[in-house]
Amino acid sequence: MGDRMRAWAAGENAGTIEQVERDRPVPAGDEVLVEIMVCGICRTDLHVVDHDIPVHRPGVVPGHQAIGRVVGTGAVVSTLVDGDLVGIAWLRRTCGVCEWCRAGAENLCPRSEYTGWDADGGFAEYATVPEAYAYPLPSDVDLVELAPLLCAGIIGFRALHRANLPAGGVLGIYGFGSSAHVTAQLAMAAGARVFAMTRGEQNRELARTLGVAFVGAEAEQPPEPLDSAIVFAPAGGLVPVALAATKPGGTVALAGIHMTDIPQLDYSSTLFHERDLRTVTANTREDGARFLRAARNLGLRPTVTPVDFNRLADALTDLRAGHVSGSMVLKVRP
Repeated sequence: MGDRMRAWAAGENAGTIEQVERDRPVPAGDEVLVEIMVCGICRTDLHVVDHDIPVHRPGVVPGHQAIGRVVGTGAVVSTLVDGDLVGIAWLRRTCGVCEWCRAGAENLCPRSEYTGWDADGGFAEYATVPEAYAYPLPSDVDLVELAPLLCAGIIGFRALHRANLPAGGVLGIYGFGSSAHVTAQLAMAAGARVFAMTRGEQNRELARTLGVAFVGAEAEQPPEPLDSAIVFAPAGGLVPVALAATKPGGTVALAGIHMTDIPQLDYSSTLFHERDLRTVTANTREDGARFLRAARNLGLRPTVTPVDFNRLADALTDLRAGHVSGSMVLKVRP
């Protein structure tokens, strides 16, 4: 194919994605060119394709849990070299000078850019990434198992931090998909008991397999009050449910980039008694680095279904319909 490559591009109409042939990207001065090997399939990719979040780049190539080898470098790249294994995650660029960047909260940068939304991502044979936002990876890793950790894992890690779970506490998880099933393992490794409330028997069976303390339906009342809760499902109707199930003084964190409308809250049964309601907005690079170290030390292993490159559209249909258990990973190269 020479300087051409295969890629999947979001269609003009919501809910459509098509396989296309495009020019291989050329890295800017501070970027590296990466030959993509695998790329995790995230619900955020579905939100991009379905236009649940605003279109930032028409015809964008989604995919922001990509792993591959550096095969080209820009003029001012100083550390990465050809052959290095790197991960490409959601956060792609920040301005570095705004009040949030200076305070270590680069995830709130008003000029932040994102892989697979503002710039083409990893559902392609090649992608570029700024050197400063690539994650160097060890060579002795299972790429298919590692890919979902680049977003599902990192966002779950930040959501767990935002949930302010006390040591040995009870964590409620609403929705048990790609990010939630990694977060549950992380919380249990730290000594928490986890209650999973989720739709779909596949998801409930996965939760049981991982050893969570209670598994119930999406809006089911847990067997005891929660110290903290994380709502992973993009369903606003679960917010009052999670708040009502949480102890006075507890915290509910909302982990998604998109959520359906939250119903009117009854103050006395939800927010009163100093319950905190918090959101999660992307992540910092430090979040990513800390989580990847922890995941390696703890031996975290997501439940993964590999997907052939030509079957991406079918995989997104399955994800949309709730027919997916754990994480899916696109195999860009055999």
